[in-house]
Amino acid sequence: MSETQPNNPLHGVKLADMLNYLQDYYGWDGLAERVNINCFKSNPTIKSSLKFLRKTDWARTKVEILYLKTIKR
Repeated sequence: MSETQPNNPLHGVKLADMLNYLQDYYGWDGLAERVNINCFKSNPTIKSSLKFLRKTDWARTKVEILYLKTIKR
């Protein structure tokens, strides 16, 4: 049985898609300014950033908040 989540704007959005969108929109330098984490500052790649964000809830939350703010523009 599939449940819908009408009040969750992130439902169905993959972390990889969010990160790709933000990286295209801001670039790595812009992301590092907005979310102060080393995976955006030191040799950033999508793969290494995803690995870190999947393990680190507080950082993932910051990225999700930035994504929501960015798509509302």
